[in-house]
Amino acid sequence: MMQPFDRFLEDKPLYYKEIDHERVHIAYGLLKPHIRQPRTVHIVGTNGKGSTGRMIAHLAHQSGLNVGHFSSPHILKFNERIWFNGRDSSDEILEEAHQKLFTILGPEMSEKLSYFEYTTLLSLVVFENCDFMVLEAGLGGEFDATNVCDKVLSVITPIGIDHQAFLGESIEEIAGTKIRSIQKALLLAPQAYDEVGKIAKQIADEKGAKLYLSLCPSHRMTELEVIAEERSWGDYLIDNACVALQALEILDISYDVNDLRSLELFGRFYPLTENIRIDVGHNPLAAKAIVKALDNKVVLIYNSLDDKDYETVLQTLKPKVKRVEIIPINSQRATTFSEIEKALEKVGIAYGYFESKIDENEHYLVFGSFYVVEEFLNKMKKKINVPK
Repeated sequence: MMQPFDRFLEDKPLYYKEIDHERVHIAYGLLKPHIRQPRTVHIVGTNGKGSTGRMIAHLAHQSGLNVGHFSSPHILKFNERIWFNGRDSSDEILEEAHQKLFTILGPEMSEKLSYFEYTTLLSLVVFENCDFMVLEAGLGGEFDATNVCDKVLSVITPIGIDHQAFLGESIEEIAGTKIRSIQKALLLAPQAYDEVGKIAKQIADEKGAKLYLSLCPSHRMTELEVIAEERSWGDYLIDNACVALQALEILDISYDVNDLRSLELFGRFYPLTENIRIDVGHNPLAAKAIVKALDNKVVLIYNSLDDKDYETVLQTLKPKVKRVEIIPINSQRATTFSEIEKALEKVGIAYGYFESKIDENEHYLVFGSFYVVEEFLNKMKKKINVPK
C-alpha cells in the first residue's frame, strides 16, 4: 500500500554505510520514459552550491521561464528542497509527484531507494514541465543521485576538504570525484586550491567538454557590490553571483541583475535580526569566507557533525569570535559536547552553553551546519520572528 509522502519519507533512513550506486540509475531508467526533462544545470562543489544555484534559478525565473531548483538539506521543512517558480513546493504538489513516482517505480524499487535518491527523482517529476532546472549535488558528483540525467552545463563551485570517508583524503581525489560528473560543458568558479583547476582541465580534455573559467567583468562587479551592500552580503556571495550570471550567459538566458535585489538567501550569511546572522556553512572553506565577511567580533553559536574538521573551523573563526555558546543538535552524527569542548580548549576560545538568551548589545553568528541553524530557529521561534 502507498503511504502518504510525509509518512513514506519518515521511514527512510538518512544515512547508509554502503551505497548502491547502480540502484538510482535503474530507477531513473524506469522513470525516464514517463517524464519530460527540461534543460538542466548541475551544481557540484563543496561550498556555495545552494546560493549559486538559487541565484541562477531566481534570475532565470524572473526572466519569464518556468524554473525548478532542487537543493539539500532543508532547514525547517522538506518543501524547501524542491523550489518551483519562486517558492517552496506545496505539500499538495509533493504528494501528487509522490503518487506518480511511486506508481511508476513500484513498491519494491520505491522502498529500496535512499531518502536522497527518492527525493531527487521526485524533484524530476515536479519539474517535468519546467523550461529549465537546477540540480544541486548532495555528496560528491560522479556517484551522486543528481548525476542520473543529462545536463547542458555543470557549475563547479569552490571545492575543499570535506566528506573524506566518501570522497577521498586529498583535494585531487575529492575534486576528481566531483568533476567527473560533467558532460558537455563546465563553468569553474574561483577555487581555493590550484589543484582543482588542473583536475578540471584534465577531465574536460578527457571528455571533450568545454571548460569556462569564471571571470566577472568590472561593470558587473560594480553592480553586484552595490546590491551586496544593500543586502548585507559577504564577499563570497558576490563571487557566487558572478558565477551565476556567467552560467546564464553561457546558456543564453537573459536576466536583469537588479532582480537579485528580490532574492532571499535564507541561511546564507542571512541577517535574521540586526544582531544575529545565520549561516549553514560547516567546513574550513566556509569558515574562511565567513571571517572575511564579518565586520564585528561575534558570539558564535556552534556545534558540528562528527565527520567535520571542527578544530580547524574554530581555529579559522577565532580572530572574529568573542566566545562560543555550544548548542545541542538532533543528529545521530552530532559530535559529543566533550569533543567540541576539547577542541575549544585546544584552540583557546572561551565557551559556555546556549541557553536561548540573546543580548541585544552583542553580535551573534549561528554557524556549524543546517542542524545548528534549524535547532537555533526552533529554540528562538517564540522570541524572534523566524520566517515561515
